[in-house]
Parts: sequence; C-alpha cells; structure tokens
Amino acid sequence: MMLINQLALVPETKINQISPSQLNRVAAALQKQASRDFAPLWQVNATVDAFDRLEDVPVGYWPLIVVDDVPDAAGFHTDENGQPFSLIEFSDSWSLTASHEMLEMLADPFGNRLVSGKSPHPDQGQVEFLVEVADPSEAEELGYTVNGQLVSDFFTPRFYDPVTVAGVRYSFGGHIKAPRTILRGGYISWRDPVTDEWWQQTWFKGKEPTFRKLGKLSGSGSIREAIDAQTKTVSRLAASGPSSQPYRAAQTLTARVNESTSARADEWRAQMERLKGANPAANAFKGKGTAKTKAKAKTKAKGK
Repeated sequence: MMLINQLALVPETKINQISPSQLNRVAAALQKQASRDFAPLWQVNATVDAFDRLEDVPVGYWPLIVVDDVPDAAGFHTDENGQPFSLIEFSDSWSLTASHEMLEMLADPFGNRLVSGKSPHPDQGQVEFLVEVADPSEAEELGYTVNGQLVSDFFTPRFYDPVTVAGVRYSFGGHIKAPRTILRGGYISWRDPVTDEWWQQTWFKGKEPTFRKLGKLSGSGSIREAIDAQTKTVSRLAASGPSSQPYRAAQTLTARVNESTSARADEWRAQMERLKGANPAANAFKGKGTAKTKAKAKTKAKGK
C-alpha cells in the first residue's frame, strides 16, 4: 500500500491579494502535475488542496505557504516536530515557484535525501548529490503549462545514471540530455565525502556552468534548508518568472482556458434548466403542491 502525501496550498500574504478562484486554479494545476506527471515517474502519490487560512489546514498536511516575501530566500523549512513546509514568494508567476517547491517536497520531504554518483568536477570521484528534482532545469524558460498555469520542469530518477543512454528520459520536459547535467538557469549540489565539503555547479551567468565551493554546512536544519538559503532559488524564480516567454504564453493560454470554462459553465446551467423543464413528474408534483397549499390557505381563511 502506497502512502499518500497530503499537501495544503494556503495564502499568508499581507500585501498581495490572492483570490479564492486563483488559489483553486493553481491548486488544481499542482494536483494534476503531481498525479499525472510526477507520480508515474517517482512512485509518489499526493493530494494538493487549497485552504483560505492556515487555521483551516487539517493536522497532517504539509503546507505550501504563499507569502509576500521570503526573508532568507530559503523555500524549504521544517517545523519544531521535523515536519516539512515550504514558503513561496508571491509574484505574478507564483504558480511556477509553488510547483518547484511541491515537486521537491514530494521527492525529498525532509530535505536530507542523498544519492551517490560521479562528480561533475573533474578533480573529484564518487560524491553524494542532494536530491532537488527541480533545480537542474529550474529556469522559467523550461517550464510548461497545466490548466493554463505555469509549472516547473523536473528530472527523473534516471538523472543519476552512471552513463548516458540513447532514448532515456532524464527530465520530464526532455530538456536534460545526459545524467547529472544542468541547464542555463539551474544548478546541482553535492557533498565530497573526502573533504566533507559541499559543492555546486551553477549556471546563473555566462556561457558555461561554473563550480562553487560552499564548504562545510553548519546549523541544525536540513541540508536543503542550508543550500536554499545560500542559493536563493525562491527569490530568483519570483523575480525572473513574470518576464519569461513561457509565462507570457501561459497568460494567453489562461485567457483561453477561462473562455472555455465559462462556456462550459453556461452549458451546464442550460442543461440543468432543460432537466427541470423535462421532468413532468416534478412539475406536476410542484403544481399539486401549490394547489394544495392554496386550498389549505383558502380553508383557513374561511374559518377565520
């Protein structure tokens, strides 16, 4: 029996207002991405539900909390009981950040999952990679739309394969062509067991990826929390998403989706009206009920 992770999408913004309609649409897109795209590849099942307030989130749910600003730029955190929650910085394309955080929470709920593999650095051997499924292809340009909402690309479990094999899918969108490689706008993090130091390969600027030594991590939180604080993924996505071509395309698509859903709603309402008119028994009962009511009213009036 496979356990189901229960996630709650909830706004906690003070400046930026998120309408219930927008909240529900993003939650529905995340649910479809989790069930249709992520679960078959990672064997992780999840529900994503929208709640208006933190007070409404049932016990046992892992919250994805939308806030105006993430102070330390770390999206992933754990509470006092070690349970995960994510902070999503609001922007016009906050669905992209929400998707990124959701995917990484599902793949590694507690932020410490490591997988061994050959280091991208030529001077290192076997290292331990932190499993952050959305980071190597996190750039907004590599996202895609679900229900008209922009969501994040992510890598598959084959990302850690020792060699490249033709026809293998290394990321959901097919952008990553070889194991343990990053794309422009993305990064990957690993620990060198020889020195106990953490490294990254990043591609935020320039024509080629660069290596970055983080050193030994300190603090009592998870590995991912420490890495996120230094890499500032959440703030970077919030800043870059709205100016991207995929986001502009998503806006156009959302307008068309709204037209389609509005037309369908009109069809449903019209069908319900036709069902009312096509139910003679209900109409007859309604008529009889009205006549009986009138008769009783007349009798009562005469009695007075």
